[in-house]
Amino acid sequence: MVLPDKVRLNEDSAAVEKLLAVLEKKGGYCPCRLKKVPENMCICEEFRQQIADPEFEGYCHCQLYYKEK
Repeated sequence: MVLPDKVRLNEDSAAVEKLLAVLEKKGGYCPCRLKKVPENMCICEEFRQQIADPEFEGYCHCQLYYKEK
């Protein structure tokens, strides 16, 4: 998996393992989203918009990814 610049997986390996299992079970859709729509494919549209902002630093909604400044 190739991540965008300054984006990394959560440091909590147990949480990452669980989230990746759910992500696989949901066919690549965000573990936290109920609707299976293109905007919710991981990495979801909401987080792509957040990481486009150079001033944003923080986790995606499901806390699988973290973007550093």
